[in-house]
Amino acid sequence: MNIAAGVNESYAQLSNYLIYSAMAVYTLAFLAHIAEWLFGSRSKVARTSAALAASAGSAGSAAPAAPAVKVAQRGGGTAVVDRPKVVLRSTSDDRGATDGIGAAGTDEQGELYGRIAISLTVLAFLLHLGGVLCRALSVDRAPWGNMYEFSTAFGVVAVGTYLVLLALGKRVRWIGLFLVGAVLLDLGLAVTVLYAASDQLVPALHSYWLWIHVSCAMISGAMFMLGALATFLYLFRDRYEIKVAAGQGCGRFGSMWERLPAASTLDKFAYRANAAIFPLWTFTIIAGSIWAEAAWGHYWQWDPTETWSFITWVVYACYLHARATAGWKGRKAAYISLVGFGCFLFNYFCINIFVVGMHSYAGV
Repeated sequence: MNIAAGVNESYAQLSNYLIYSAMAVYTLAFLAHIAEWLFGSRSKVARTSAALAASAGSAGSAAPAAPAVKVAQRGGGTAVVDRPKVVLRSTSDDRGATDGIGAAGTDEQGELYGRIAISLTVLAFLLHLGGVLCRALSVDRAPWGNMYEFSTAFGVVAVGTYLVLLALGKRVRWIGLFLVGAVLLDLGLAVTVLYAASDQLVPALHSYWLWIHVSCAMISGAMFMLGALATFLYLFRDRYEIKVAAGQGCGRFGSMWERLPAASTLDKFAYRANAAIFPLWTFTIIAGSIWAEAAWGHYWQWDPTETWSFITWVVYACYLHARATAGWKGRKAAYISLVGFGCFLFNYFCINIFVVGMHSYAGV
């Protein structure tokens, strides 16, 4: 135990070992996900995609005719009245597209790769979580006091959310490949560019608001990332459906895009993820203002981090408003969503690394 620095070096080293081990297992999970997409003809990814497309494709059809109803007439007797037919209208971006399953391989082979990928993701998540917890034990505080710690904890929240959705029976396995790849990139930047050794924080950060404000920002960012991944895939799937409807070639990646859920389903998932977490992001900014008043004596000073957090809030507010406006659904709203996540990333990386502000004392 390093008494002077107040750091338990054993836990700090164990945390590093666990993070590197998690990265190795995430890499294997990433490769397994690729194998599932390449070789599985009717793996769970494909079956889920087909099931979602089938439910989406039925949106433009009329519901089965309801039986006639007998009603009493004044003066005795009955009259037969047919129930009106209920027509389920399709959305503007739902073309009734179905997901083709055109890859080589057998059902069992694809399902095997899929199960291996999920199992490896669970193992990597446990190692990842252990690394974050050991980091917390090494300094006896919240394990998100600098950019390295925030990045590692951020990945835990993102993968944990994905696994919880799977455990609840949600059909989100299609995002596994892209999420694991994003988390690998996040951890790669963390251990190379953002790494900081375990150490105690400056007195201003020794506050219970570190647990509240920063954890809310981390959870919000993880959900925004899931929404951004779904939005990004939506744009490709939407273009694929347009080409299929026009009878055009789909390019070398056509077989990949056909495995995704229908564009309307991806768009709906992204919207729900962003809408669900937007109130928490609002609270994050409010909590940060309260903490700023306690630490600096002012609720708001237009610090670069504060400013870009507010800009991110405004962009996502515009996105949600656009989704509530009929003319701004689909690709137009999707672009706003990606701009919002881009603002979040700009604030996190560019502002914190290259711009000096009142948040700079937290260090990289």
